[in-house]
Amino acid sequence: MSLFGADLLLAAYVVAFGGTGVLCFASLYRTRRITDPDTRRGLAALLVLCGGWSVSHVGYLLVPMRSARLAFFVLGLSTGLAAVGAWLYFCSAYTGRVLHRMPWIRRTAVAVFAGIVLVKLTNPIHGIYYAATWETTPFRYLAIEPGLAHWLAMALAYALSFVGYFMLIERFLQVDYDAGPFVALVTLTGLPAVADVIGVTHPLLLNTTYEPIGVAAFAVGVLFFYLDGFEAIQLAGDDDDPVVYLDEDRRVREFNHLARELFPALDDAAGRPLDDVLPAVADRIDAEDAVLERDAPDGTRYYQLSTSPFTAGEVRIGELLRIDDVTEAERYRRELERETERLNAFASIVAHDLRNPLNVAQGYLDIERERRDSDELEAIDESLDRMDAIIEDVLTLAREGEDIGDTEPVSLAATVEECWRRVDTAAATLAVEDDLRVIADESRLQQLLENLLRNAVEHGGSDVTITVGQLEDGDGFYVEDDGAGIPAEDRERVLEAGVTSSEDGTGFGLEIVTKIANAHDWTVRVTESAEGGEETDGSQSPEDERSESSGGARFEFVGVQLAATVSRS
Repeated sequence: MSLFGADLLLAAYVVAFGGTGVLCFASLYRTRRITDPDTRRGLAALLVLCGGWSVSHVGYLLVPMRSARLAFFVLGLSTGLAAVGAWLYFCSAYTGRVLHRMPWIRRTAVAVFAGIVLVKLTNPIHGIYYAATWETTPFRYLAIEPGLAHWLAMALAYALSFVGYFMLIERFLQVDYDAGPFVALVTLTGLPAVADVIGVTHPLLLNTTYEPIGVAAFAVGVLFFYLDGFEAIQLAGDDDDPVVYLDEDRRVREFNHLARELFPALDDAAGRPLDDVLPAVADRIDAEDAVLERDAPDGTRYYQLSTSPFTAGEVRIGELLRIDDVTEAERYRRELERETERLNAFASIVAHDLRNPLNVAQGYLDIERERRDSDELEAIDESLDRMDAIIEDVLTLAREGEDIGDTEPVSLAATVEECWRRVDTAAATLAVEDDLRVIADESRLQQLLENLLRNAVEHGGSDVTITVGQLEDGDGFYVEDDGAGIPAEDRERVLEAGVTSSEDGTGFGLEIVTKIANAHDWTVRVTESAEGGEETDGSQSPEDERSESSGGARFEFVGVQLAATVSRS
């Protein structure tokens, strides 16, 4: 080759690698348009390292001193190896994996990189990485003869690079987007490997690494020509639920395979308005509840529709439609609504069809008692009062259910004392140990406490002492008495509807307590108080003794949110 031809070829190499470096650095500003921060960092690092890799090639070709050329060669190899790490980081982030975030993988990568670089730097001592000799064809340059360590490092680098390729291929298979342009760009990163092989086996090309040119072509192609498609593939493949990517005019741009399986009409929907492709979805997408009903072999299924904006930098270029299967939750909600309607209907019947005749009976009883009084009329009056109490408790359960209104800090002591004035407490005594400010619906808390106080007086005796205070662990409050208590085997049952040990009780009082506690997300525990109970005289059977409670009844409410606590000791 003539001297002019050699100079021209050298200039071509310098322009190719130098231009690649300039293009990589100049493209960095475009990475700001990538939405995902990890993907953005990965691609930016890839551009920086490939730019440095290309510039080191220029230094390797142009500097006259042998030692300087070797320094640029080692710098290029090291930067190229680091670029493999950036490539894997980018592929992991882009495909929604977390490999790039795992500390042990990062530490291992740094250790391997440092080990290989150390072998390169110490090559003058052991010579296992490369040998360098001057060559004059096709122009004068420092030819590198790779050693065993170099081939091992290259094998590792290419193996890791292919891991990244497999990540991307898997992502392509997850979406039904036309990923052809992206596949072509990814292919560009591998094509320079062909030139690498030719450079080793044939004098037609310089024996060097051409990979930075391919990586730069990929990055620049993505950033300048295929950014929308690049992010569409990432977004559509990121979700385990059906997703549809729409442009700013709500035309279908992309969708994943789950969306296509759910809506076969998406097969030929690219570029068409959502209204034409999926009119039912388009009608519901902006509705307040945005729940779509679809018939399925196992019955009606329900899907929650939600959209989130898709932007490039600060410019909105579309939105992502996510379709979540909420069938179980929606079926439960609708069943709950039906149950509520049935309860409301039942409450209406109780309120009118039962209470009205009861009031009539009570009126006739009052008239008759004005004429005469007798034990029989007193018994009728007690029965009617009991019926009225049962109706009131049933109405409370039916109407209130497990719903509560707005919650606010409420003084437990003040509420208990107010309830104490409303309940027929006979000769009973109330002791409030702590003034807690609990976060609760005040009216529902009053219902709870009134039922507990009434229950304590009815079952503990007219002279019972009732104590209210804070649990030792500070996680709630308790209401206890020093009465006979509740046998251990009955403590769970007493919270059920209709269970009572009193002839005058309705059996609904503690059920109401449980409902109100559940509505506040409190847990109710039934145990025994520190004091109370009755001594046994030794005449009871072992079974009777086991049924006796060693203390009074104690109801603990756990999981109560407290605003403040003021000691009353």
